[in-house]
Amino acid sequence: MTDGDFTERYWFGQRVASDWKVGSPYGFVRQGKPSVEGKVLISDPPKRLAYSWVPCSADARREQTSRVTFDLEPRGTTVKLTVTHDNLDEKTLRDVSGGWPMVIASLKSLLETGHALPSDLPSIAKETSCA
Repeated sequence: MTDGDFTERYWFGQRVASDWKVGSPYGFVRQGKPSVEGKVLISDPPKRLAYSWVPCSADARREQTSRVTFDLEPRGTTVKLTVTHDNLDEKTLRDVSGGWPMVIASLKSLLETGHALPSDLPSIAKETSCA
């Protein structure tokens, strides 16, 4: 969840970068263009990670900052992953509702088969910029 080489494989070309310390910035970049940025809110490896979510788009200034939390729970020989994206306004909810299921499905596929979902899915490839 925190390694850019790994996220790029399952998150449709999105590469994440941060030092993952509470209060530090993080950002996702796709093809050299920023797509999401924010700050690390909770970093408790390997149990929990939370960060603010600020989309990099012209409309982002009108959106409220939301929060993403990843909780990992050992379950015998497997691990349960719970992803919570909250504090959503209408636009962000609409934008992430199609994205998160695809990202999680791609992660699952990569972990189970060694192959992520194809990165050329039209609903994922949005042009955004934080500049």
